[in-house]
Amino acid sequence: MNKLRIAVVHQIINSESPPDELDVQVQVETVCAILKESGLEVQAMPCSLDLSLITSSLKIWRADLVFNLVESLEGQCRLMSLFPARLDSIGMPYSGSKTETLCATTHKVFAKQYLRRAGIPTPSWIGPYPRDLSTVWEDKPHEEQNKVGCWIIKSLWEHASFGLHDEGVVRGDEVYLNRLLRERSPSLGGSCFAEEFIQGREFNLSILGGPFGPQILPPAEIVFNDYEPDRPRIVGYRAKWDPDSYEYNHTTRCFEFPEEDLDLLKQLKKIALQCWHLLDLRGYARIDFRVDEGKKPWVLEINANPCLSPEAGFAAALTQGGLSLRDALERIIVEAGQETS
Repeated sequence: MNKLRIAVVHQIINSESPPDELDVQVQVETVCAILKESGLEVQAMPCSLDLSLITSSLKIWRADLVFNLVESLEGQCRLMSLFPARLDSIGMPYSGSKTETLCATTHKVFAKQYLRRAGIPTPSWIGPYPRDLSTVWEDKPHEEQNKVGCWIIKSLWEHASFGLHDEGVVRGDEVYLNRLLRERSPSLGGSCFAEEFIQGREFNLSILGGPFGPQILPPAEIVFNDYEPDRPRIVGYRAKWDPDSYEYNHTTRCFEFPEEDLDLLKQLKKIALQCWHLLDLRGYARIDFRVDEGKKPWVLEINANPCLSPEAGFAAALTQGGLSLRDALERIIVEAGQETS
């Protein structure tokens, strides 16, 4: 790579930040160390809602490119796209997906609407609460809204595990669910929705951009080891961030599959690639799936800025694909630099 001055920008983190935000510091340290080892000039910079301050810092340091690790602002994921929007306004290239894609994928119901209109299967949903623009042009059959069954209540804007615990999986009809959405929205970032809970297996597929187009990395299955029948098989907050919890110690990642799964894995890869192109993903991404008992895949979420820490799923998928995190960062930076060339 040509020698560049790269600013690694992240949200402000302090000792009182929750574990999921503290993990950003691990990403910052990892990215900075790798880029410095590659001979690049690197500077980590915190970002707040005072966007004029970060803009001034970038100009004073004469940054050529931003490696964007801003996952939230003031603890809210719904504000994360403000930073890349500011970079767009000053013509500063940055890594990963663009502002419009980040907006569309961070708002989970908007993302699900994109998927449904493209014919990509995604579970039915109710909400969000409070109502917003995503509910104005409702294109779901009315009978879906009245479906009685098993649902999972999720934050609309925050990362999928935010506020997600076993009690988030509920049974009921639309009236009951709408009441729950109103009650739980304050603890779920202010907005939430109910998504049909797909009983079955869980997979995620990581994707890396590159000179020859997006590369689908080896699929990973999330295995729920020794879960009791009444314990929901979900990757909730405890499973991701509480090392003392049952969920954390009984949820593992697997890259080995029997031959009878080969057709399913091909389907997952095909759909992941469709998602990449549909939402104009760039640099790197992760698509989360559930697969029902009939082996039908359902897209749960499109993560346009997955975690880059060495212990996270994206790094594990890179290793399985014969790539290092350095290989990935170099490709992400080259792609970002090409946006303005």
